[in-house]
Amino acid sequence: MSRAPLAAGLEELIREVERVRPIVARDFNDQVVGHIYARAESIARKVVSQKERPKIDWDKRLDDILTSRMFGFPSMILLISAVFWITLAGANYPSELLAALLFRGQEYLADLCLRLNVPWWAKGFFVDGVYRCVTWVVSVMLPPMAIFFPCFTLLEDMGYLPRVAFNLDRLFKKAGAHGKQSLTMSMGFGCNAAGIIACRIIESPRERLIAILTNNFVPCNGRFPTLIVLAGLMVLGASGSPAATLVVAGMVIFGIGMTLAVSWVLSKTLLKGVPSSFTLELPPYRRPQVGRIVIRSVFDRTLFVLGRAVCVAAPAGGLTWILANVYAGGLSLLGHAAAWLNPFGKLLGMDGFILVAFLLGFPANEIVLPILIMSYLATGSMTRLDSLESLHMLFVVEHGWTWLTAVCMMLFSLLHYPCGTTLWTIRRESGSVKWTALSFLIPLGIACFVCFLAARSAVLLGLA
Repeated sequence: MSRAPLAAGLEELIREVERVRPIVARDFNDQVVGHIYARAESIARKVVSQKERPKIDWDKRLDDILTSRMFGFPSMILLISAVFWITLAGANYPSELLAALLFRGQEYLADLCLRLNVPWWAKGFFVDGVYRCVTWVVSVMLPPMAIFFPCFTLLEDMGYLPRVAFNLDRLFKKAGAHGKQSLTMSMGFGCNAAGIIACRIIESPRERLIAILTNNFVPCNGRFPTLIVLAGLMVLGASGSPAATLVVAGMVIFGIGMTLAVSWVLSKTLLKGVPSSFTLELPPYRRPQVGRIVIRSVFDRTLFVLGRAVCVAAPAGGLTWILANVYAGGLSLLGHAAAWLNPFGKLLGMDGFILVAFLLGFPANEIVLPILIMSYLATGSMTRLDSLESLHMLFVVEHGWTWLTAVCMMLFSLLHYPCGTTLWTIRRESGSVKWTALSFLIPLGIACFVCFLAARSAVLLGLA
């Protein structure tokens, strides 16, 4: 727009104002005001020109897809599945590399103990027990968390996670819980302890407790390796096959369904109340700040959770070594415990060694499978086998596993009590011994009941 028409227009407007000033002073009414506005609008049209450019509201277009009834859930499942796939596929090589590096450190420590004439029991307790257990936990936990938490934080920083809460709010409200519980549940896939900490975003104390007590029903990255290996054994040893992937996905969906079911039961019994309403403002989509995401996810989540896991895994490794190397009557204490638990294990479709592995794996779910292999091989220290064929030979051929054994162990791994790190976090977040105890007993009771039901049903139907 040039300056000449603008100057002429302003002069015309000034003259018009001067003309109507006496009229306004004498007879101020709506007709006069309307005339002034009409003249001002007429002048503005003459001197102001602008090109109308159609503006695309990308936020609205994306929300029409990501929060719609038809595409909201499929797109959400697709995005979260992509995060899981990136985590599991991307963590394999770093986990192997880190394990090789740390286990080489164990060899150096063993040589050092030999040169210093350290007693065999001290070397076994600290090197084969404590150090080996910590090595296992770090090599299994660190790479997946280092991938999952930045990916999860990326979705959060982009503004997508509020859309997840929007999509799931209706389901959680029907279950008597809070829509934000969907976010804490999603965080639990990386680590249940981190999911418990995330429950702080729920304002209602009642609904926060429901979220805390049910977060354990989604598998963390410590339980995923066990689920993946057992799924591979079920489908002829092919852990990377589509069938094995479907088995693991089915377990994840079953865990989410159990979260909703237990939330509903708690809201009708121990934690009665009306679900609180909340206004969820969907923030605009924004470009993520990658540097801040990396720092925040590594220091606030990954290292924080890993530090707690190491603190509880170290004494567990020492205790496991003692039970495997102290003998009474020609049988190790671990063997005696397995024999004592074997009848109960058979009722649940498993055996005594599997239950002992879960008990000793309480500090960290990552060590359940290594303890089970150590128990079957009677090696005295946690051991891993390099291939599914070796596991198939050990579990199926030598110890009589069936498909039902693998299914029941997967169900128990999915549903059983939280690990030591998570229970520690629950105690700190809830400030109550009562709720911490219930967070242990409720999942344990459900896991035993579901496994018993699955085992007895298979027997009655002649499937096992």
